Amino acid sequence: MVFSDLFFLFAFLPAFVVCYLIAAALGRGNTLKNLVLVLFSLVFYAWGEPVYVLLMVATVVMNYFAGLAVDAAQSHRKAAMATAVAMNVAVLGVFKYAGFIATTLCDVGISVPVPQISLPIGISFYIFQSISYIVDVYRRESPVQRRFYNLLLYVSMFPQLIAGPIVRYGTVAEEITRRKVTADDVAEGVWRFIIGLTKKVVIANQLSEISSRLLTDGLPHLTTTGAWVGIVAFTLQIYYDFSGYSDMAIGMGRAMGFHFRENFDHPYCCRSITDFWRRWHISLGSFFRDYVYIPLGGNRRHQPLNILAVWFLTGMWHGASWNFILWGLYFGLIVMIEKHVRIKSHLYSMALVVIGWGIFYYDDLASLQTFFWAFFGMAPVFTDFLTESTLADSFWLWVAAIAFVMPLRRWSGRLLSAALSRWPVAHSTVRFALRATFSIVALGVSVALLVGATNNAFIYTRF
Repeated sequence: MVFSDLFFLFAFLPAFVVCYLIAAALGRGNTLKNLVLVLFSLVFYAWGEPVYVLLMVATVVMNYFAGLAVDAAQSHRKAAMATAVAMNVAVLGVFKYAGFIATTLCDVGISVPVPQISLPIGISFYIFQSISYIVDVYRRESPVQRRFYNLLLYVSMFPQLIAGPIVRYGTVAEEITRRKVTADDVAEGVWRFIIGLTKKVVIANQLSEISSRLLTDGLPHLTTTGAWVGIVAFTLQIYYDFSGYSDMAIGMGRAMGFHFRENFDHPYCCRSITDFWRRWHISLGSFFRDYVYIPLGGNRRHQPLNILAVWFLTGMWHGASWNFILWGLYFGLIVMIEKHVRIKSHLYSMALVVIGWGIFYYDDLASLQTFFWAFFGMAPVFTDFLTESTLADSFWLWVAAIAFVMPLRRWSGRLLSAALSRWPVAHSTVRFALRATFSIVALGVSVALLVGATNNAFIYTRF
């Protein structure tokens, strides 16, 4: 189940809201509300893969007792923490990388059986959250959770379960048991959810049709302009797809009193690759910084090796395929170079980002080679009717997609505040009217596009 699904919007979410409100009316604290949230989260996860909900619950049981052991340990706390982290990594390794490792060994002449293990949805996200919980308990940065169902709530919370953002335990530890929801929280949460839904359905889904048409279906006959148009479409698609999901997750969390941290900060406005990665998938970047890069020595010792290690792992996190490893090392090398050569250029940054998404797109190295052959002007044909018609027929989609990667909401908010600063009542009224109008129109358009939609999957659910 995904958020941009008619069943989720008109069945699952309304049912959850009704039960959550009843729980809020029956109990003064958050116990009943948390129980409803856990139950609906388990149903949400089990909807597509009932078997793997048991795996998720089993990892929570493992980390519940591991957290207690780490907290109680005196002389062997570090060993207890390392053991718990190793167990989490082992779970992720078996389900995500066992097949890849076995296939690689077979390719180099070592005959081993290749296990056929399906990848549980969202396993990378909830395993990383579990690791952050264990390490933060070890560091005394977060209290150990002594109630199992509260830890289960933290890991399984459906707004951020299958595609992030990666929520640190310390961010929500207090709010699990002592959160309060105001009318402002609900209004901001609904507004943020609709923005995310619009990004996903109105822009990302339409761009995905362009990228698939050119980069997948049209790969055998890909032209140079087709390669450029297709990968720019994918560059915009993956941003609107993932940031839209994050907006919806943050919005639903806010409406329930949880304050998840931002996951995107207009990354395509970057002036360097280092700046890009401060703005893109912020929760993943901060995870690797705090739990890998700094413990390895950070800037103090072996910095180049630390950077490459982080980016190798970043690539591996995204998928068990050589193209993801190449993608991670590609950006790692650029970040390492930028530590010594300071380049501030938007054009330079976006050119390298687009090339990076080309590496990211193809998990088949032969297809990757075909794409870059065309991308760098070595295709037999420079352009064709398919590419030209794709540009012309989707003109307004391109305009909207390029415009909204900029901080237009921030700029318009400042402009409105400056224009009506002397009249606070008028400012609030106009702001409410604009938001309400946009929300009604955007929701209507999104629902209309979802009816009969054939392409509605979230890219990052497979990670």
